Amino acid sequence: MAKTQSPVAGGGKSGKLKKDLTGRQKAAIFLVTLGSEISSEIFKHLRDDEIEALTFEIARLDSVESEERDKVLMEFKELMMAQDFITSGGIEYARELLEKSLGSQKAVDIINRLTSSLQVRPFDFIRRTDPAHLLNFIQQEHPQTIALILAYLEPQKASVILGALPHEVQSDVARRIATMDRTSPEVLREVERVLEKKLSTLSSEDYTAAGGVENIVEILNLVDRSTEKIIIEALEEDDPELAEEIKKRMFVFEDIVLLDDRAIQKVLREVDTSELGKALRGVEAEVQDKIFRNMSKRASQLLKEEMDYMGPVRLKDVEETQQKIVSIIRKLEDQGEIVVARSGEDEMVV
Repeated sequence: MAKTQSPVAGGGKSGKLKKDLTGRQKAAIFLVTLGSEISSEIFKHLRDDEIEALTFEIARLDSVESEERDKVLMEFKELMMAQDFITSGGIEYARELLEKSLGSQKAVDIINRLTSSLQVRPFDFIRRTDPAHLLNFIQQEHPQTIALILAYLEPQKASVILGALPHEVQSDVARRIATMDRTSPEVLREVERVLEKKLSTLSSEDYTAAGGVENIVEILNLVDRSTEKIIIEALEEDDPELAEEIKKRMFVFEDIVLLDDRAIQKVLREVDTSELGKALRGVEAEVQDKIFRNMSKRASQLLKEEMDYMGPVRLKDVEETQQKIVSIIRKLEDQGEIVVARSGEDEMVV
């Protein structure tokens, strides 16, 4: 039986490719062209099923004609160029630049391939809008709409807008972001329609994840302290469990290295030595050194000895002890004993 030739295998040198390559075949050729060292690094970022599929395609390759390789590399270059344009200016901006350099039809083909294979986040036009203008644009919207938009923004920009919203709206928006999970493309399209903005192919048919506790924590870590306090206090009344969950994540134990020395000393006066030793188990040397430097030589020596003789400690116990110390830090902050610097401010001072 004659051997069936692979569609990407070497053969006669014709002016055209034998047939259109699949996406996996193109990926296989691309990886082979890059070489094993770079390809292995790419594999680290892929799922197991993707690695399996690509390995299968690579194994099927006998040889790759130069024109096939060049076509795949050129397509990759064009897609990366289009993606850069989209990131810097959006779909329409990318299409305009591609049309100027590659022609209208080629530009449309590239944009369609890119947006059908990559998840482009909704509200692209909003992410390029100045926060002050955006605030005027959305502040009259329903809190759920505002929350949805902020969830898709960079935390830095979202924090500026959240901080500028009326106080009675801030906590409501924060709560909605924290409890948000996944939003259907139909809802996204409806919100975009109401906002009278055309996003064309930006909406993916896959459900897109946005919001959540981590999202609102990242935003709140960037707003000023007074705004954060107003939001947290309002959430404590409306949803105490959610407020507590957010507070736990606002300042993690390792952030203690950001404390001013005098602030650390105030914290240490509130912490039992045995609990401190437990909390320091398994943390980076930088954190331990910061603590030891703010203790007397005798006290730090005793703490080190206690840690040496402590023996194994359950991770759960370590995390609970660390959380107790974090609670002490936030209590001292609320009492005005120490000040937690926010983005762009000085470090913690007494």
